[in-house]
Amino acid sequence: MGTIHTMKILIVEDEHKTGEYLRQGLAESGFITELASNGVDGLHLAMTGNFDLLVLDVMLPGLNGWQVLERLRQFGRDMPVLFLTARDQIDDRVKGLELGADDYLVKPFAFSELLARVRTLLRRGKTSIETTVLRAADLELDLLRRRVTRAGTRIELTAKEFALLELLLRRQGEVLPRSMIASQVWDMNFDSDTNVIDVAIRRLRAKVDDPYEPRLIRTARGMGYVLEAPGGI
Repeated sequence: MGTIHTMKILIVEDEHKTGEYLRQGLAESGFITELASNGVDGLHLAMTGNFDLLVLDVMLPGLNGWQVLERLRQFGRDMPVLFLTARDQIDDRVKGLELGADDYLVKPFAFSELLARVRTLLRRGKTSIETTVLRAADLELDLLRRRVTRAGTRIELTAKEFALLELLLRRQGEVLPRSMIASQVWDMNFDSDTNVIDVAIRRLRAKVDDPYEPRLIRTARGMGYVLEAPGGI
């Protein structure tokens, strides 16, 4: 088998139930896990332990998630950080990304979604800096500046359109069911009677797709939507 390095993950989460659920789930998925219930303990462990990834709640007693992350980055610790935030606030996400977070997940989330993000971050490892810009063909979305351009032209999007495009770009080539788009972008359970997602996709297409070639956002009939560049560019 050789010496396979088992990845170590530190979870900093003050809600006991959530923390245990994450610790157990990640342990069962083959990771070595440690759990801290406040920011001070979390920062100490992150500074002294050799962790490959940090799962960090924003709202913590003592030091909050942002303060923990800020201090870690000041001390040159560059392990990937996945933020957990209960509030789907654009400002929270911008602040987290500016401080050096690598990804974020809005509560409540499915464990399978967290696991997918964790695996992506671990694969990407320490070279996560360039991921602040998401691209497909000549479409670019800059997470830090909250800017979208296509063929070099700036495109103004609403907060929801931006979040929708970000999700499509992060999951390029994957067909995203409407239910997943609803939970990730609107933080709501999908109601089949509502056409809010179809309307939002139509508006987004009118801005980023219709005036350009090639078209990137495709409807997968009866399934959902997918964004992909022809030839996987």
